[in-house]
Amino acid sequence: MDTSNIDIYLIFDMFMLLLIGMGPKIALVPFLDLTKEMDPDTQRRVAQRMVQTGVTTALLLVALGWFLMRLLHFSVGAANIAGGIVLLLLALHMLVSPGKQENPENIKGRDAMQMALYPLAVPYMLNPAGIAAIVIFSSEIDSILMAVVLVGLVLLVGAFDWLIFRNMDKLAKHLDPSRLAVTEAVFGVLLAALAVQLMLDGLQELGIINMLAGY
Repeated sequence: MDTSNIDIYLIFDMFMLLLIGMGPKIALVPFLDLTKEMDPDTQRRVAQRMVQTGVTTALLLVALGWFLMRLLHFSVGAANIAGGIVLLLLALHMLVSPGKQENPENIKGRDAMQMALYPLAVPYMLNPAGIAAIVIFSSEIDSILMAVVLVGLVLLVGAFDWLIFRNMDKLAKHLDPSRLAVTEAVFGVLLAALAVQLMLDGLQELGIINMLAGY
């Protein structure tokens, strides 16, 4: 990614990747499932904690992505492959069990605020694709403008998440569980394709499949 010239197309691509990587879609069904027995006030507190944690983690990755890549000695290609593998596992779970998350027996007794941190904030809201994208964007920041744009996009997507989940008690009345399960299964296929693409990009970045570039 060439960040020397930031244009509207680059910003749009970054926004779309962040929307997939930390937007509300993947976390929507798990949030409804894990908070369905909670009163509206508790549900809103869980939503606030989830979004705050997801956005804070994303901003930390923006600040430390470059440093972490060098400290842990992994490359952009490795980040893509790792993100793709974890995202593929998540996508397969969405396909095999759409609309079903943790066993209810495992949910009982768990602190609501802890569930807001895991699994709702990470890996559902801030998912593997988002983590990989943010780390890679961070590692390629070459100007203050690029840093400001990336932080601004993270905050924009976070504000959208907050708007959706903060009002979930109102929105849930208009959400059909069976339709949500169908859309989750469809989205699982799209995420699986994205996961494969991430892994292919990683392999190409590492020079492993350059020989296939002409096919």
